[in-house]
Amino acid sequence: MKRLIVLMLILFTLNACKQDPKEQVANLNGYWEIEKVEFTKDSIRDFKINEIVEYIEIKDTTGFRRKVKPQFGGKYIPAGEPERISVEVVNEELVLNYSTEFNNWKETVVDSKEDAISLKNERGITYHYKRYKPLKLDLDEEEK
Repeated sequence: MKRLIVLMLILFTLNACKQDPKEQVANLNGYWEIEKVEFTKDSIRDFKINEIVEYIEIKDTTGFRRKVKPQFGGKYIPAGEPERISVEVVNEELVLNYSTEFNNWKETVVDSKEDAISLKNERGITYHYKRYKPLKLDLDEEEK
């Protein structure tokens, strides 16, 4: 009987940890900076500085992603064409379907939090992003 109770608690805990796909979509919107790319568990590339960030905007089940270059003063310059996104839930996982004039591909949302997201492509490569925080310079401040 104890084993059954322990098993039920474990299953309940695992099920409770799964994130609702609707919550995941809400977390995706905004500016994202690539932190690292995980090709395999033993092959990871870290990114220390990024000149380009990703802007994602999704409303309901459609949206877009666009690469942009942050500028001083809080402005952004487009650095590529927008990629259309359609969102669907497949086997309780959130899947992002991208399309451009030249290509179509998919990414699965592995993790989605307010300050970090992880997306896995069809080749098994996982991209880890952190929320982009613009560089703020206070040029009006006088030297003392």
